[in-house]
Amino acid sequence: MFHGSIVALLTPFKGGKVDEKAFQSFVEWQVAQGTHGLVPCGTTGESPTLSHEEHNRVVELCIEAAGGKVPVMAGTGSNSTDEAIALTRHARQAGAQAALVVTPYYNKPSQEGLYQHFKAIHDAADLPIFIYNIPGRSVVDMSVATMARLAKLPNIVGVKDATADLARPSRLLQDVGTDFIQLSGEDATALAFNAQGGVGCISVTANIAPALCSAMQTAWAEGDLKEAFRLRDVLAPLHDSMFVETSPAPVKFAASLLGLSTDEVRLPLVTATDTARAAVRAAMSKAGLLS
Repeated sequence: MFHGSIVALLTPFKGGKVDEKAFQSFVEWQVAQGTHGLVPCGTTGESPTLSHEEHNRVVELCIEAAGGKVPVMAGTGSNSTDEAIALTRHARQAGAQAALVVTPYYNKPSQEGLYQHFKAIHDAADLPIFIYNIPGRSVVDMSVATMARLAKLPNIVGVKDATADLARPSRLLQDVGTDFIQLSGEDATALAFNAQGGVGCISVTANIAPALCSAMQTAWAEGDLKEAFRLRDVLAPLHDSMFVETSPAPVKFAASLLGLSTDEVRLPLVTATDTARAAVRAAMSKAGLLS
């Protein structure tokens, strides 16, 4: 169900509040542009600064706007196991097809702690779960052995791998086989990740270039390597520009240039600097997104 270009949705704000109308219009545009799947309330969606009520509402709005046309993987992670369980149960009740659960940040659990955290969520919420392994933000790194152990649980179905370790998917593949869905969390190496055993990417860049990201993943899946590599090269400057400063400030500025969202972010994040804005504009122009 989850493959190809899956967008890590930004959350539009207006006057400090979630802009529900803009968000649903944005989801509808993503679907129309060919995005293969949707992830609300991930890091790009500023989940750490959404209240629980806002978090649940954004998931509901996404599912409603998607209208069953593409699957929804709701971000439901937390460094509190009980909180992650509550968010995952809500996602199931709202109609999400899966949950994306980040490794607990700040607590620094051991590998056994990571296993027990995910097992508890698995046992309490009847919903397919993707592990989100991003040591750059959460500090902890789930080992291949721990992930393989979790993969034996029926509802632990895949991973979003943001380690930037391109040996990782191949190693994991040896232990868990092809049924375990491996998705990249790094736009710049998405095709290389596929070559190592992945089947798609949960993308930041897809917020502003959904058609290009989708076309690249489709070309790869269809064996059109020449076109996949061409699109990879078109997208490369965009990927770089989305991370010139802390995400999602650059991508929100990019979205504002396309009239999709304001560039508002919530503290402790701040809007993109002039230097970052210049880099984003240049990359978007080079990719043909701006005239």
